[in-house]
Amino acid sequence: MTSVLLTDVLAVTGALDEAAVPHWVAGGWGVDALVGRVTRPHRDLDLAVDAEHLDAAVETLAALGYAPETDWLPVRLELAAPQDRWVDLHPVVFDAWGDGVQAGLDGATFHYPAADLVLGVLADHPLPCLSAARQQRFHTGYPPRPQDRHDLALLRDLVAPSG
Repeated sequence: MTSVLLTDVLAVTGALDEAAVPHWVAGGWGVDALVGRVTRPHRDLDLAVDAEHLDAAVETLAALGYAPETDWLPVRLELAAPQDRWVDLHPVVFDAWGDGVQAGLDGATFHYPAADLVLGVLADHPLPCLSAARQQRFHTGYPPRPQDRHDLALLRDLVAPSG
């Protein structure tokens, strides 16, 4: 399995920053951004994207070679590029207070409180990402895979009270 590399993450997030597309790194790369280092291989880059800017995100990523592969909108849009590079866009609708909601399958919804939109860092690059508590919440409701168990262990260390 080819994996998404740190250089891919920085290219994608940098291009989205340049295009003024609000986005937050989620999933395994989001955990790595919170920890401040790459901790494992990643199949894809999960991004929560302001739904109002979804078209701009797709256009921006097209310039990097990404094209829609799996369209489950309004839930998610997965984009693929050569060398097995994947970006999974999760459109989030934000209210006037900065809180967001993402549609899920079968009528489910995922909430993105403004307080859970934080900043992480990888390779000295600040990256907007989801908080450790929000990442933990998103890792529930399904049987964990080995990479999920890895991420959850890192997240537990981040939210554990220091003593």
